[in-house]
Amino acid sequence: MQTFRKILIVLTILISYTVQSQETAFQVKVTGKGDPVLLFPGFSCTDDVWEDTVKELSKTHECHIFTFAGFGDVPAIESPWLETIKNDVSTYVTRKKLHKPTIIGHSMGGTLALWLASENPNTYKQLIIVDGLASIGALMIPNFSSDKVSYDNPFAKQQLKMDTTAFNKMATQMAAGMTLNKEKQPQIVAWMEQADRKTYVYGYIDLMKLDLRENIQNIQIPVTIMAAVSFYPKPQVEKLYTEQYQKLTNKNILYVENSAHFIMFDQADWFLKEVLKVVKG
Repeated sequence: MQTFRKILIVLTILISYTVQSQETAFQVKVTGKGDPVLLFPGFSCTDDVWEDTVKELSKTHECHIFTFAGFGDVPAIESPWLETIKNDVSTYVTRKKLHKPTIIGHSMGGTLALWLASENPNTYKQLIIVDGLASIGALMIPNFSSDKVSYDNPFAKQQLKMDTTAFNKMATQMAAGMTLNKEKQPQIVAWMEQADRKTYVYGYIDLMKLDLRENIQNIQIPVTIMAAVSFYPKPQVEKLYTEQYQKLTNKNILYVENSAHFIMFDQADWFLKEVLKVVKG
């Protein structure tokens, strides 16, 4: 009898460890009650990017706020980074028995939402994509194909070798272009500096190589896309989003004037109002 009990204890420990180890690619904070909403931050950001959104959204919905591996205080994981995140989110939704969750994703988080929904068309209720694209690589490289992006490239090596001062300078310059809200720029810099350097370098290459422009034709659920209009003229932004989302049928693209990449910072009141309207609709 004692031997049987010992076996049960060992099995329980192993099962528990397996479930936990299946989802090492992120940490999740859960707050609120109601229909589930998954909130994905952008590249290098933590769940804090959604702080103001969650304050209101959690009054009517159960919010699952993610921080991905290698960012914030979440330990880094081995490659493939982005694919592991995608697989672990699917496992999480199944294990938590979340019925038709909505996904709100900023930037990379939006691309991740598209990937998940394109592979599991019946799992999710709707997507809200905040300044995110189906293919970031196509934005930067003419006639883009994934094989044009290499993990072993001079820029990656340079970023890996950057000292603290050089990286801070780069992060500060980037943050200045990501939000018009100067009070928020130091926070973006801090997130970038806190990120695990290998994740920051190779994880972004994962994202660059991902091209979902064809895959999104599998998505039939409603997709709301918020596109920032600030540094580029509106016609240029409209052309970009029309091309990126050509194969997505059930979409509503909202062009947000006077906003850089972090729409939730630059047009905070509009953003929150729109999110609540879409999620409750």
